[in-house]
Amino acid sequence: MNSVRVTAIACLMPLSGLDDDPFLVDDRSQHAMCARWAEARDYDLTCRLSVHQLRADHATLWQDVEAGLVDVFVVPNRRALENAIASADEFTARCTAAGVRLETADYDEPVYTSAMKSHVHRRLSMPTAGYNGC
Repeated sequence: MNSVRVTAIACLMPLSGLDDDPFLVDDRSQHAMCARWAEARDYDLTCRLSVHQLRADHATLWQDVEAGLVDVFVVPNRRALENAIASADEFTARCTAAGVRLETADYDEPVYTSAMKSHVHRRLSMPTAGYNGC
């Protein structure tokens, strides 16, 4: 099987940013967007990373690439990439040098109602209290 293997990168912004930019706080929705993108192309989503201002050369990004396990990185959009990786331009250049495609899903972001923001807040603020996000 010659499947294309995809690593999704979502931005993990602090919960304090929920009112200003809920999509960047809601890594679950970002990953769903990336999964939808991969599924539409019949690619295998093999890894999901949620990071905030990670260095472009950080081992977390490159260990699976070096092992030959990643063909494509996908991010929800450029804005998410710029918040997930400390230097989006450096990361883009590293992807090119490594022969790994960097794609953006670029689907419409969800429109967050007060109820949706509350749901995200509960999910992120109570992870150790047994709340599973449902």
